[in-house]
Amino acid sequence: METDHLVHQLARGAGRATRLRPPLVRTLTWLFIALPYVVMVVLVMRLRPDLSGKLSDVSYIIEQLAALTTAVTAGFAAFASTIPGYDRRTVLLPLVPFLVWVGSLGAGCLRSWIVMGPDGLSLHPDWLCFPAIVIVGLVPAIALVIMLRRGAPLAPHVTSVLASLAAAGLGDFGLRFFHPQDASFMVLIRQMGTVLLLMLLASQCGRLLFNWRRLLRRAGGAG
Repeated sequence: METDHLVHQLARGAGRATRLRPPLVRTLTWLFIALPYVVMVVLVMRLRPDLSGKLSDVSYIIEQLAALTTAVTAGFAAFASTIPGYDRRTVLLPLVPFLVWVGSLGAGCLRSWIVMGPDGLSLHPDWLCFPAIVIVGLVPAIALVIMLRRGAPLAPHVTSVLASLAAAGLGDFGLRFFHPQDASFMVLIRQMGTVLLLMLLASQCGRLLFNWRRLLRRAGGAG
C-alpha cells in the first residue's frame, strides 16, 4: 500500500485521536492489573512454610527486590519503546536491577560452594519451576501485550524482549513466595534460565505480536 493512500484512508476514517498516557502511568496501570493476579496465584499455591524466616534473610530480600525492580523497569521501558521518538537509552533501565538480580544468585552460588564444596553446585530435577513462572507471569504478560499494541512498536523485537522480561521477572518474584527451592545454583540455572528462555522466545515472536504496519493496515481497512 502506498504511503499517501494509507494516510488518506486513515484520515478519512479516523475519529478524534486519544493520546496515550505517559509510560509511568501505563506501568502503574499494568501493575494494578498484574499484582492482584500474582497474589492470588501465590495464595492458591500456599505460602512457603519458611517464609517468615526468609523475610529476615538479606540475600532473599535483595533477590526479590531486584526481580521486582527488573519487572517494573522492563515494563516501563517496553511502554516507552512504543512511543515514536522515545529516548533509546530507556531500554537500558532494567539492566542494573537485572545485573543485581543475577549477581545476588551468583553470590549465593559462591557461598554454597565455599560451605559445601562441589555438592553445593549440584543440579536436581525441578519440574515445577518453568510452568510455575509461566503460570504466575501469564496474566501480566497478556495484559502487557494488549496494552503495548495500543502504541507504535516500531522496534518489535526490543518491545517483546522487554515485555517478556517484565512478565518473567514478575513471575519469578511471585514464584519465590511459594516455591521452597533455595539452592542458589538451582535457582540461578532453573529460574534465571527460564527467564532467559522466555526472552529468547519472545524475541522471535516480536513481529507477530507487535507488527505496527499490520495494525495500521487494519486501521486503514476499517476506514
